[in-house]
Amino acid sequence: MSTIKLSFGYFGHSEALVADGLNNTTDIIASVAVLIGLKISVKPPDQDHLYGHTRAETVASLIAAFIMISVGLTVILQAIESLITPKVESPTTFTAIAAIFSALFMFGIYNYNRLLSKKTNNASLAAVAKDNLSDALVSIGAFIGIVGTWIGLPWLDPLAAFAVGFVICKTAWDIFKEASHSLTDGFDEELLEDISETISSTPGVLNIEDVKGRMHGNDVLVEATIQVEGSLNVIESHHISDEVEHNLHDQLGIRYVTIHVEPYLPHTKNGAKKD
Repeated sequence: MSTIKLSFGYFGHSEALVADGLNNTTDIIASVAVLIGLKISVKPPDQDHLYGHTRAETVASLIAAFIMISVGLTVILQAIESLITPKVESPTTFTAIAAIFSALFMFGIYNYNRLLSKKTNNASLAAVAKDNLSDALVSIGAFIGIVGTWIGLPWLDPLAAFAVGFVICKTAWDIFKEASHSLTDGFDEELLEDISETISSTPGVLNIEDVKGRMHGNDVLVEATIQVEGSLNVIESHHISDEVEHNLHDQLGIRYVTIHVEPYLPHTKNGAKKD
């Protein structure tokens, strides 16, 4: 689709369709980055990566975002130049056909990647699916811009190209924001609340001293300090921590949990022992 639109747009004198083709080129870049990230992420843990390599997917998304931003800015600058110095040639009929066909095609690709990302619980594929949806809308915008030139609005085609460049940059920013948030150990606050509620509802847990979560690729890592009855022995306390781990796995699908157990002392603040 990228080759078709770049060719038709260039020879058919449509700035919007060329921009749309460049937008599809960013899809190729993002898909290749995801593929490389997936290839690396499935490697088992080793001496240098005790938690595995799953963050490679996030790094790949980050790299793709940088490339997409550069392409988007290029499209915007070219569109501004065309608005300042309008071209005489009007887009041909084939450019409009290519644009509307692309919209239908990319909407089908969006649905495929969206369903696949849910099936595999893959954040990178979900990001690509969002970009596919924007591609379908972009192609519709390119079609409108092309038709606009035929009804006496020659500025509508480069304006559509400008909008395409903005969409590329916006999509890249969303991917960058999500990837950087994960790489800097940002965590979903609502999910953290669900984790806390699941832990506190486990029989034997009298208080939660601390709970943290982080993303490692698509895996959730949880660390929590719980307080239990101080008279319990090690085996009984360990059984409660096991129940916490099982509940987090069964209710929230979290597999990697580290639980630290402390005695609960009700006569002190938050159950913590005073110095």
